[in-house]
Amino acid sequence: MKQTILCSVLIAALVLACKNKENKQVQQDNITPVVNADGTRISFPNKAGLTSFQTEMVSTSTLMADITAPAKVSATVIRSSEGASGNIVLFDNPELSGNYTQLLQHLTMINQIQNINIRQRKTELSRIQDLQEHGAATGKDLLESQSALSMEETNLINERSAIIEHETKLKAGGFEPRELRQAPAGTTYIICDIPESEINKVKQGSKCTIRFTAFPNDNFTGRIDDIADLVDETTRMIKLRVTINNSDGRLKAGMFGTVAFGLSEGNSMSINKDALITIQGKNYVFVKTGTSLFERREVSPGDQIGDRIIIYDGLKNGEQVAVRGVMQLKGLSFGY
Repeated sequence: MKQTILCSVLIAALVLACKNKENKQVQQDNITPVVNADGTRISFPNKAGLTSFQTEMVSTSTLMADITAPAKVSATVIRSSEGASGNIVLFDNPELSGNYTQLLQHLTMINQIQNINIRQRKTELSRIQDLQEHGAATGKDLLESQSALSMEETNLINERSAIIEHETKLKAGGFEPRELRQAPAGTTYIICDIPESEINKVKQGSKCTIRFTAFPNDNFTGRIDDIADLVDETTRMIKLRVTINNSDGRLKAGMFGTVAFGLSEGNSMSINKDALITIQGKNYVFVKTGTSLFERREVSPGDQIGDRIIIYDGLKNGEQVAVRGVMQLKGLSFGY
């Protein structure tokens, strides 16, 4: 009788142990993520496994980089009311104004010497040489004519040399002399300084947005015309020149504003930089396609603007993309 009871107890204990083992196995199976054969789909049977993940909704919007810089209207181009051949450039800096004025004067002198004086001297020299050959001019006449031509050629060299100083000062101020002379009326130039460490975030030819103190509710769109070749040794800043259309004449030389760089070309679809992973030269994100399901998706990224990355292909508006727990999904998807 005792042996029968003992056997029954042992059997019951064995059955209970087996059930506990099965329950533990079932519980373990309910926690373990399920990954399909090629790693493109990851599901979490137990919702508790989703607590370490966070997603954001993909949407199309206008992107603005987090780079801003104080700016100033440094020059405006207006039409001459006196009918002069060139437009007037008004600078906020009197020294630059003087440099530009003297530059124009030297260029006028160069044109005078090169196209009128030297041509006349060459014509006179040719005539004297012809007269001398026919005995109508002396060697002294020929020498004087040659000296006159040589003097004009020396004057031309001196005028060209004098230009260099003024061109250098204008370029140090952020201006390109040739572009200033060719700029149409209604052009406004904005000069701003950005740190040397952030120069890689801006590109010549890209757009930017400027907001002026005088017009706090208006955004003006400009274009980066030039990035200076010189770094200020004291401040480690680099000058940028931005051009704005000021055909309505609202902007005046000396006005202050703020430039924000990195405006994308129109509205763009973008994701947080933490959502993107790169494996063997290909770029992926993980899209949440169900309550407990993530799908690996290859995408075509563009430029990074601030902490956002433009996406050209692979996603649709309204989809949810993982931005936290991405490395865990990467390990499950690729097996490392």
